[in-house]
Amino acid sequence: MSSPRDRIDGFLAQWSRERPDLDTTPLEVVARVVRVSGHLDRLVDGWLLRMELKWWELDVLGALRRSGEPFRLSPGELSNRLMVTSGTMTTRLDRLEEKGFVKREPAAHDRRGVVVSLTVQGRRRIDDAMSTHLANLAAVLESLSEEDALVLTDSLRALLIALEGTGQDEPGVESPIYAAHS
Repeated sequence: MSSPRDRIDGFLAQWSRERPDLDTTPLEVVARVVRVSGHLDRLVDGWLLRMELKWWELDVLGALRRSGEPFRLSPGELSNRLMVTSGTMTTRLDRLEEKGFVKREPAAHDRRGVVVSLTVQGRRRIDDAMSTHLANLAAVLESLSEEDALVLTDSLRALLIALEGTGQDEPGVESPIYAAHS
């Protein structure tokens, strides 16, 4: 019994017919990753819309929540972790502060510095959003066996390391799931 064919198989067959001299093997992986990414982007966009959140809000609130008690980082640390400019981060923090999700306070050890922390409302919002988000993602992945999910995880990790390194050389710098939307 052969496995089911997808749209990528169809266009690879067309390339093989029209240009048998080309090795289309790389497209077997890359084209599928691109299509899966597009589908996930649309799904997550819809989920976030229903939660009245944007990608970047999830990113910033998530970075603060993952930092641990007291859920506080400097704007520079946030910019670095989320790989956005300081100007972009300032605008995002302004908007999140207006919504009551974060607050800025003077840094304890630097009179010119500022720290950003989650408010109670912000912590509630990110905790609720992540519970819903992870449940939605789990439902999407239900079609994979546990073994297939582990193989896919290891394979994608190896590909990401080849593309961007391990991140071990830059402590505190993260590659967020949603960097493409930042």
